[in-house]
Amino acid sequence: MSNEPTLLYTDVEGALRAGVRKLLDERCGLRGVLGCYDGDRSLVTGLWRGLNRELRLSALLVPEAHGGDGGSCREAAVVLEELGRVVAPVPFLTSAVVGTTALLASPAPAAAVLLSALAAGRRTVTLVVPLAAGPGAAAGLDIRVEAGELHGRVANVAGALEADVLLVPAARSGESVELWAVPAATAHIEPVSSLDMTRQLADVTLPGVPGELLAPAEAGRRAVGDALLTGAALLASEQLGLAQWCLDTTVDYVRLRRQFGRTIGSFQAVKHRLADLYVEVESMRAAARHAATACGGASGGASAESAVAASVAQAFCGTAAVHVAEEAIQLHGGIGMTWEHQLHLYLKRAKADQIAFGTPGSHHDELARLVALPPPV
Repeated sequence: MSNEPTLLYTDVEGALRAGVRKLLDERCGLRGVLGCYDGDRSLVTGLWRGLNRELRLSALLVPEAHGGDGGSCREAAVVLEELGRVVAPVPFLTSAVVGTTALLASPAPAAAVLLSALAAGRRTVTLVVPLAAGPGAAAGLDIRVEAGELHGRVANVAGALEADVLLVPAARSGESVELWAVPAATAHIEPVSSLDMTRQLADVTLPGVPGELLAPAEAGRRAVGDALLTGAALLASEQLGLAQWCLDTTVDYVRLRRQFGRTIGSFQAVKHRLADLYVEVESMRAAARHAATACGGASGGASAESAVAASVAQAFCGTAAVHVAEEAIQLHGGIGMTWEHQLHLYLKRAKADQIAFGTPGSHHDELARLVALPPPV
């Protein structure tokens, strides 16, 4: 019997998916999501509280020793597929995945305290780096540590508006990166108009505020690197979820929409386009599941295999998700272009995700470095 991990979904993952989908179908309606574009973020807090209270999603990757569920990245990936399916405006990726991974790699006792608070749903965190920062980015050089206080500004941070605690990479001297915990209330957080308002960005300014050291120089760089790598790997599952919704919705639509006396889904040209999209989505699934399987989760950090898997997933899924969303809008015709139809939400999330944690181009370059490809002639 082979010991190779399977990319198929387990019964546990299936049960988790069913629970998350049921709650999202009940509480994450289109009206509430569209409200994010009008400045109404009332859905965010209530939905996030419900996901934590009933499903303990913020505890998923926290080890049992800290009061968490000790789950794996595969289980977190299933959650992200479902959140992507409804473009849910909750900070699961930024707090329960990226923030938790950074804390897991931080040796200070304060990190363990924060992990316990995350598991209990009492705190939400975010890593203060630009959304576009990918694995290997020089994160932390915008914030300086002087006499125990943090000074500087980081633009386009995801999850800052929902966070109680900011996890701030900061430089003390040279390019050594430390990781600090700063109460969000002490920072100046300015919302910015974002393409995807369901994951609104903010500029974070630290005007000389005190913090608590979580990880010194080398440990800090490792914590930030692990967090960004895990974010890139699991973002592919969110991209898969939104692409799958776009495909399923488009197939349902062309079965009903009639033109020239027949359903448009019966036209061969439409069938060919949908077949190509199906292959693209299933390829996304293989890449995303491989990246999630290669992740360490609550049991371990980044590895060479996980770095390769993450770059493969993002190099492919970032572009594929945008293409599937664009095709879905075009195959819906006029209705797909309207504000009332939710397809524009998926295209905006796909476009924002395309630059999150590194662009597909940067991941192609990183992948070439990881597998030692020779430079082009």
